[in-house]
Amino acid sequence: MVSIFHHYADTDGEAAESPTLPLPPPQRQPVPPRYPIEGVTRLPLIYVRGFAGGTSGIDKQVDDPFYGFNDGSTHIRVGGDGNAQYYQFESPLLRLYAEDGYHPLMAGDPKAYLESCGAGTVDRATIWIHRFYDASADTFSKQATDFDIEAAARDLYELVQLVREKTGADKVDLIAHSMGGLICRSMLQKWSYEGLGDFRPTVPGKDLVDRLFTYGTPHGGITFAVGGGLLDEFMEDLGPVGSDIFSPETMYGYLVPGVEYRTEAPEGWQANRIPAEAFDPDRIFCLIGTDPGDYGMAQKVVGPQSDGLVAIRNASVEGAHRAYVHRSHSGRYGLVNSEEGYQNLRRFLFGRKRVAIELAGLEPCPPDAAGRRSFWQGELQLSVRGLPVVLHQQLAAHYCPVTLEPDPDGAPVPLTTVFLLDPLTMPADGTNTPVSPPSRYALHLRVSRLTEEHGLLFWRDHLAQTADWDDTLIVDVGHEADDPKGELRLWAAWNSQLPVAIADRNPVGDSPLDVERDAVSVPLPPSAGRLLGTDTALVLKPSVWE
Repeated sequence: MVSIFHHYADTDGEAAESPTLPLPPPQRQPVPPRYPIEGVTRLPLIYVRGFAGGTSGIDKQVDDPFYGFNDGSTHIRVGGDGNAQYYQFESPLLRLYAEDGYHPLMAGDPKAYLESCGAGTVDRATIWIHRFYDASADTFSKQATDFDIEAAARDLYELVQLVREKTGADKVDLIAHSMGGLICRSMLQKWSYEGLGDFRPTVPGKDLVDRLFTYGTPHGGITFAVGGGLLDEFMEDLGPVGSDIFSPETMYGYLVPGVEYRTEAPEGWQANRIPAEAFDPDRIFCLIGTDPGDYGMAQKVVGPQSDGLVAIRNASVEGAHRAYVHRSHSGRYGLVNSEEGYQNLRRFLFGRKRVAIELAGLEPCPPDAAGRRSFWQGELQLSVRGLPVVLHQQLAAHYCPVTLEPDPDGAPVPLTTVFLLDPLTMPADGTNTPVSPPSRYALHLRVSRLTEEHGLLFWRDHLAQTADWDDTLIVDVGHEADDPKGELRLWAAWNSQLPVAIADRNPVGDSPLDVERDAVSVPLPPSAGRLLGTDTALVLKPSVWE
């Protein structure tokens, strides 16, 4: 227990200094959400920051009560000219406070504050910062300790248990940037099973954590596009200011139970795989940046297929949900302080509706007229009604298109999963019964045929920025007007087949689609069927996300 001075107001309104006493828990009332969401249970949120470098960088971050997660921005990239326009983003922490009723509790030492509270007395809708770097700072007039990622995982486990006990919540949600996601994974995959020293956890991490959201985490490590492997060896062997923790070889030691920290990874081990018994990948969302240009010199060695530091291929967990956004690893155009990042986070945490989208019935791409091997390349963009940004985009220009190859066993090609909020609105008739309107999203698809000759792309017949097929599927997800609590219903229409403007149709279809075996099949327009196969269709799988 720590003792600190605090102030109270005496009878004539002036502040007086109290004796040195333990700080009592502040009796703060929960903030009512600005945009209420039906049926959502708010769990405590714990933020875990990324790599800070050496002592000077650590000291800078330790001085910030929010470890950098309260940084906003006033820039946004718009249009195709690359110029930035003014766009005020207030930071994800402030948005969660203003829109969803969350609040941070800052009262001296957060851990000491929690320990001073009774079990179940702290509001669940609270935000906590995992301050694992404090021990490595030299600003507290004590000897700083070297940063250790497994020690950070141990401390995270203890914080999670403490927050659960004091809030009465069964689980917490973890939100992590960059290296913070690896700390979370070390806790979930290794430390919560074997512990460190004399302390042995009694509850596995999967029973403590409900969801994990990561911004630009190098789940597959950090590798370099230049240097012929020499830079990768430099990272692994020398690790400038501790950055060797991002080497896939080093990751093996802190992600696998029963393995010493510096144990060499066996051949074939993949860092971006989480065993299902350790944590369900379906409870993970990975936000992937695709803009390396704003991150500085690092992008020169990491390469263009990255966010400037983390390669696109390394920024996700196998089997996890993901979104690609044209943002860099950090900075004024970074992932964390972006509208795209916040809106994906909010929908993953609080969106009760979700729709998995797959492409079924795809036929192999035939050779061109000269017999050259050809294949279909897809580009997609996901938009949600009412938002100023695209939530997910996989474009050739951003080095992350989708290769559309039919599965030998006939399995559909997975495209993406959309998470949707279910906001309540007051009806126009003046009654006091709120209603939940359908959620609307649009999936923009472009398909182009690429041809190879001698292993290289053949461009003689290519038309730049011209797709062989291009259309947008508009989907409404909700309930029948006379059955607001019934099963989810979907209405869908291709934009090319709508007789009026999109906004003039609500819902977009005349009648809901038939749901068979928890899936809806939407045939592609005839123009696409002639290219991809007459049986090709989008398969939509709606569900309620619990």
